[in-house]
Parts: sequence; structure tokens; C-alpha cells
Amino acid sequence: MCFGCFFMNMYYIAIVAPEEINQEVLKWKNYFKGHFECTVALRSPAHLTLIPPFWMKKELEDDLVNSIRDFSTTKNRFEITLKDFAAFKPKVIFVDVMKSELLNGLYRSFFDHTYNENKFPIKKDDRPFHPHVTLATRDLYKKAFQEAWEIFSKKKYEALWIVSGISLLRHNKKNWDVVFTSQFVED
Repeated sequence: MCFGCFFMNMYYIAIVAPEEINQEVLKWKNYFKGHFECTVALRSPAHLTLIPPFWMKKELEDDLVNSIRDFSTTKNRFEITLKDFAAFKPKVIFVDVMKSELLNGLYRSFFDHTYNENKFPIKKDDRPFHPHVTLATRDLYKKAFQEAWEIFSKKKYEALWIVSGISLLRHNKKNWDVVFTSQFVED
């Protein structure tokens, strides 16, 4: 637990999927709930994480919203493709995202923007950026993972997604709520 977290909230920053994709992903998350008792992924809408969860003082939320808004005014909408399923063995199964230089560039420039402001408690992450839409995560146990991966490794799926903004999500002690979504410039 975080010392002083009584005055803090937990946040993360992501690109949240359009509702039609969220509904499709929700069906798969509910499949994992019904068959494997996995519920952690149900706490968030379908999304691509840009900045993983972090604790921040409540009074900085408006400043972070403004920072996300300012950054977004310089970005154009772009398309990404979701394609099939992949895994981080032995715990995570997800909808995969086709490689996209536009998405990778957005991630790098957004991380640099927020990190370099040196105002928010965002830490450098040494892991490579691997965008994905999580279906089951840390509550998917190894034995269940094998059974689920046998099914999802053979499943096919493809969808196009227009990335049109960046969202700030806040934890409400149970689930993650979208508290702000910026808008990119339309072409």
C-alpha cells in the first residue's frame, strides 16, 4: 500500500477502444470470467496502455488533464489494426495489435511529454512498448492458461480502430473510470 495514498488516487493513461470494439472484447472477458473465474480484466474498458498505473495527488489531476489535452492538439487521428490473439505466458491472453509506427511514435512522444514535464509521478519503464488489449491477466492461473490458450491461439479476429484521443483513467477502489478523453485533430 502507498503511504499517504489517502490523499492520492491511482491513475493510468491509455487509448480506450471505441464502443463497438469494447463490446466485442467484453464478450471475451466474460468468457474468461465464466470459464476460468478471471475478473481482473473486466475492471477496465478495452484499451492500449500508454502509461501504466501510478499513484498521484488528487490536486494534480486537472494539470494532467491539461497536459494530455495540450499534447493531443498537435496529433492527427490514425488507424490501427487489431489482429488475432497472443499471450504473455503463463498469465496473460490478449487481442494483438499489428505493428504501427504511428502508434509507436505516439507512445514515445507522449511518454517523453509527460515524463519531461517532471510534474507527475510517472516512472521510466524499461519494458518495450507492446500494445495489446488484455482479455485475461494475473488471475488466469497456469493450468487455466493452457486450456484457454489452446482455444484462443486458433481463434481469428480482425478489426480496424481509429485512434482519436488519449484517456486518463482513475481507480474508484473497484474499477477504472475514464475521467477524461482528449481529441486528436481530424485529417
